[in-house]
Amino acid sequence: MNFKAGEFIQVKGYKAFQPEKIDRFHQFDETDLLLLLEKANIRLGELNAYAELVPDVEHFIRLHVVKEATLSSRIEGTNTSLEDALLKEEEILPEKRNDWREVNNYILAMNRSIEQLRTLPLSSRLLKMAHKILLSGVRGEHRLPGEFRRSQNWIGGASLMDAVFIPPVWEEVNPLMGDLENFLHNENTGLTHILKIALAHYQFETIHPFLDGNGRIGRLMITLYLIQAGIMNRPVLYLSDFFDRNRQLYYDNLMLVRTKSDLKIWLRFFITGIIETCDKAVSGLKNILVLKKDCETNRIITLGKKLQSAQVLLQLLFMDPVIRPDKVAQLTGLSMVSAYKLIEDFERLKILREITGGQRNRIYLFDEYFRVFE
Repeated sequence: MNFKAGEFIQVKGYKAFQPEKIDRFHQFDETDLLLLLEKANIRLGELNAYAELVPDVEHFIRLHVVKEATLSSRIEGTNTSLEDALLKEEEILPEKRNDWREVNNYILAMNRSIEQLRTLPLSSRLLKMAHKILLSGVRGEHRLPGEFRRSQNWIGGASLMDAVFIPPVWEEVNPLMGDLENFLHNENTGLTHILKIALAHYQFETIHPFLDGNGRIGRLMITLYLIQAGIMNRPVLYLSDFFDRNRQLYYDNLMLVRTKSDLKIWLRFFITGIIETCDKAVSGLKNILVLKKDCETNRIITLGKKLQSAQVLLQLLFMDPVIRPDKVAQLTGLSMVSAYKLIEDFERLKILREITGGQRNRIYLFDEYFRVFE
């Protein structure tokens, strides 16, 4: 594959990278990558099939989105656990609330963007909307939320002088993003959808169009593209877990494209990520089916007269694995005393575990279901 990434140009005492535009036909004839691509497409097909088999798959998707938001934010230095992300803001320690807000902003940005895809194509406009939500009321709120940058940014280091990488000058951001948007909608690029979004993600991270939040928006763009292209019927594939576990390799491979125009190593890494992530998602869906059957046929069935309330509570837990006694009472129609007794039954059946350790304002976790996502 003949690919030229761009070049470093001298700008007022530092060298910024000027990427080549990518909206063109790309000659692709890498046999070894084609075999890997075939494997990735098979895995995506399996994942789509399993997503259709799982009852109430929307509940699984909701937790998947929370996990993606937690991991994608962690890559950027935000420290919120999956468990914390599911709590209410007032239940979070004050010193952790800003991180919690960042993760929950990402959840909102992702859900809103997926909704918007029904009427709005994947575009700079859509990414700007997601970016505005992402930075609302958190640390980056003064860094042009919802707007492309109008100044120079950099990656790594304390300043432009010792930066690991300096993206293109801000005047080039709009034309480069326009080219990227055209590329995403061009059906004559010579690339399959997986190769196309792999190249688009590289280009987005290289342009670094925002002052803050580029990593999260760039990873969100992958999911949005796969949905829009019809590769995924439902939003069940997120690569942040793979990128987080291989973080240095992720950064190194992106830099190899910029410095040596070695696109092949990046494509191999990305396709491997698709395969591994599909395998993990299918395994998670299988585990949920097994767990649901076990809870229904071996555990709550023993509760006799309480079975109807137990079924309501179990259904609720597959939607949200963190529960409070007042919510149990509200949704089952039980008194608070009966709700606590039902919760005690679920603790005995090893479905629920109390996570605060306190006597008041107790919170319970559906442990096994939660572990599917960890």
